[in-house]
Amino acid sequence: MFSTSWCGYCRNLKGQLDRAGVPYTEVNIEEVEGTAELVARVNGGNQTVPTLIFPDGSTATNPSLAEVQRRLA
Repeated sequence: MFSTSWCGYCRNLKGQLDRAGVPYTEVNIEEVEGTAELVARVNGGNQTVPTLIFPDGSTATNPSLAEVQRRLA
């Protein structure tokens, strides 16, 4: 999950994933070089978070817990 420290949507999704036991790796786009550009590339030029990249290479921006679980199934 690509996020920032100040993103409320990111905090919300992380809490939901944690409560549901869904594992993820968080990457702060303000701290890890090149990740803001990656997020912008998959979001039509916008650095929108949370952005998730799934094992199959697909992405989702600000997905619901249900969408994340469905795409990981």
